[in-house]
Amino acid sequence: MEGKAVRDSRWGGQLAPDVESVPIASLVAADSPRREGENAEHARTLAQSETPFPPIIVQRSSMKVIDGIHRLHASILRGWKDIDVRFFDGGEQDAFVLAVESNVQHGLPLTLSDRTAAAERIVLTHPQWSDRAVAAATGLAAKTVAAIRRRSATGEVPQLHTRIGRDGKTRPVNSAEGRRRAGVLLKENPGTSLRKIAEKAGVSPNTVRDVRQRLQANEDPVPPRHRRPVQNAVRKAPAAVGDDATGVPARELDAKTAIQALLRDPQLRMCTEGRLLLRLFAVHLDRRQRQRLIDWIPSRWRRIVTELAYARSRDWYQFAKQVEASEGKATVGEERVLEGVG
Repeated sequence: MEGKAVRDSRWGGQLAPDVESVPIASLVAADSPRREGENAEHARTLAQSETPFPPIIVQRSSMKVIDGIHRLHASILRGWKDIDVRFFDGGEQDAFVLAVESNVQHGLPLTLSDRTAAAERIVLTHPQWSDRAVAAATGLAAKTVAAIRRRSATGEVPQLHTRIGRDGKTRPVNSAEGRRRAGVLLKENPGTSLRKIAEKAGVSPNTVRDVRQRLQANEDPVPPRHRRPVQNAVRKAPAAVGDDATGVPARELDAKTAIQALLRDPQLRMCTEGRLLLRLFAVHLDRRQRQRLIDWIPSRWRRIVTELAYARSRDWYQFAKQVEASEGKATVGEERVLEGVG
């Protein structure tokens, strides 16, 4: 009963509290989360039992069975003409989530493969849900959902600043990112109310107030304890240092991780210079892609392409040297690697 209470609370007024009897002939099968389809043996077992069936759940607009297809088939085997239902008034995407959630809580359990596939679909249709909320619906661990979300990330998935938790409350995905976004908005719109800034940045008004105070004191809007996740991401992308006997760098820059860290910084995304920098770093060729291009380039253009590549590498080399000079953090190891590029 606890699972039913949680489910009913999540869907609120979309799931009717009253039970109605409807003709079985009026019902149709829905998009089942079971990848192998219904289990005929389980339906026969239910038909032979004498235990009364709880009402099935049906989408009112389409009369599709969301939860209870085995009970429906068992009722048909019993020769029944009508069946008790609770109507659901939500859309197709929410109906699928409810089907997954219901089958996780009772009945014939969904397989791990079923639940994983369901989670992959839900993070795409409900990107605003937190990892814990998706985990609660699919019976997976929140860490597993987080890994699925990373694997499923595509350009079609909106990059949301907040997510809705199991309790229905909205929280920022990354407090550091929300604080930096609030800082940018405060600088651009100093007269805007804290509440409006909070809505745009996806943080609380109290957080915006703290950010404003930190900016007034010429401090970073993100306290040190909130900066650690981003710092850790950058630390995972060390510069190339030293070569082994084969001539391959001992450690190579993890460009993907470094670029992802840059993309998470709203200070870069929300200004012209930052967006230009991100665009310059957007193109990255791995070894296989480079070889494909080398094999494809027509012979008449190879010399020009070579000179252009060298010219661009020299441009980047000069850019890197200027950035280093501005920070005063150039190292001997980095100097040697960059000289090799020039």
